Amino acid sequence: MTQQKIQNPETQVTKTPQMSDRDFINDMLSTEKYMTASYSTALNEASNQQIYTDLLAIFNETQNCQRDLYNAMFQKGWYGLETAEQTKLQQQYQQFQGYTNQFPYGNNGMMQ
Repeated sequence: MTQQKIQNPETQVTKTPQMSDRDFINDMLSTEKYMTASYSTALNEASNQQIYTDLLAIFNETQNCQRDLYNAMFQKGWYGLETAEQTKLQQQYQQFQGYTNQFPYGNNGMMQ
């Protein structure tokens, strides 16, 4: 079975030495991804509740911005996805299902 690409028709941009709209939005998306990862680390390490609350609000805004940029790129056909084969999905599911036996807590969150 061949993988199928999920993608909108690509909006063409002129190939020039200057940055195109695609280049700008791709740069912004990369920056937002980096920022959300960094804010996530900061949230894990925040020892003050007010700082945590403020960082969480900023994180949520940054994450929403990242999602909006991703959606814009996907709509313009600049970001595509590939479908996964059902057998590979099943294999991955079984692999990770086996890992749950190693967790100190069961599926219900209670200590076993």
